[in-house]
Amino acid sequence: MQCRYCFGEAVEDVYADFPGFEVDYFLPRKINYDLGLLDRFSKQDPECVLTFYGGEPLLCIDEIRWIMDNVKARHFLIQTNGLLLDRIQPEYVNRFHAILVSIDGDEPLTDFYRGKGTYRKVIDNMKLIRKNGFQGELIARMTVMEQTNIYKQVKWLLNNEEFSFSSVHWQLNAGFWGSDFERRNFKEWSEKCYNPEIRSLVKLWIDRMERKGTVLRLYPILGIADSLLVGEDRNLLRCGGGWINYAIQTDGHIVPCPTMWGMKDYYVGHISNADPLKLRKVFVDEPCTKCEIQSLCGGRCLYANITKRWKNENYGLVCNTVENLVEAVENEIPRIRQLIEIGKVSKEDFHFLKYNGCEIIP
Repeated sequence: MQCRYCFGEAVEDVYADFPGFEVDYFLPRKINYDLGLLDRFSKQDPECVLTFYGGEPLLCIDEIRWIMDNVKARHFLIQTNGLLLDRIQPEYVNRFHAILVSIDGDEPLTDFYRGKGTYRKVIDNMKLIRKNGFQGELIARMTVMEQTNIYKQVKWLLNNEEFSFSSVHWQLNAGFWGSDFERRNFKEWSEKCYNPEIRSLVKLWIDRMERKGTVLRLYPILGIADSLLVGEDRNLLRCGGGWINYAIQTDGHIVPCPTMWGMKDYYVGHISNADPLKLRKVFVDEPCTKCEIQSLCGGRCLYANITKRWKNENYGLVCNTVENLVEAVENEIPRIRQLIEIGKVSKEDFHFLKYNGCEIIP
């Protein structure tokens, strides 16, 4: 695929380096360590959850089947572009606790970002796996840029005649690249479009609770609301990256986050001899540690905090989107508590499997 965000921006950013970091740009394209090591590693964690991640993991179907047959884990999850889901047998698909599938909204927008025909193939495969018995959670995993009207596109994913999702997560494409800010219109879009649309989306989420007693799994909203309702305050990354959620590279080295592949300064062990419960922890630093909402945000993104691909004033615009989201949810907490008191919804409706690939903070 040649998506406009990953592939497209990588082409534009091809000469941008990581000064001050030692990066291995030549990792194996596929796993090259003994897969038996993964079983030994996973058995040491009784709560182990394994997520297949890429690149595109379904380019390695044989390895996925071997792991699911031979490695002990509490749950298996997968993040996929969805194009190859019809090539893996239902007996394996149906064992996934959750599938996060890349879809950015309706057909015109998804195909604009990801290539003509992508939307149709993804939707057809979603229908197929449901028909073949998949009962797990299907999460629409959106990547969001300036062409996205977040209110319109999330609403469409929830309410369309062809295939409706009840779980949606979105990730802002912001702060990942070294020179894209100057090429884009992030400031005007985030302030005039994205932030107001998020407030409208929060209202839509609450209105659905009032009308139908349903708490939709709009993860950026759901996760913040859950924390506010239970009084959670821990100043840790919401994705779990670097303290409870780690990525195993194709060469067996372990990093705090899959986005930090090849960053040797942050290798925390190797699958051949590491204890998954005793891995070195990596935390965000300033400016996140001085932020008033770190207890809810957690620092948003470890990679962005460490690499600082955008200038502070530019990344501050991203922080503004987080503040807007948190404020919009906080303002609705009294309304949510009232719905809980009258039995329209329950606190349990806001609970979810943590660290499932939804970073919570977009």
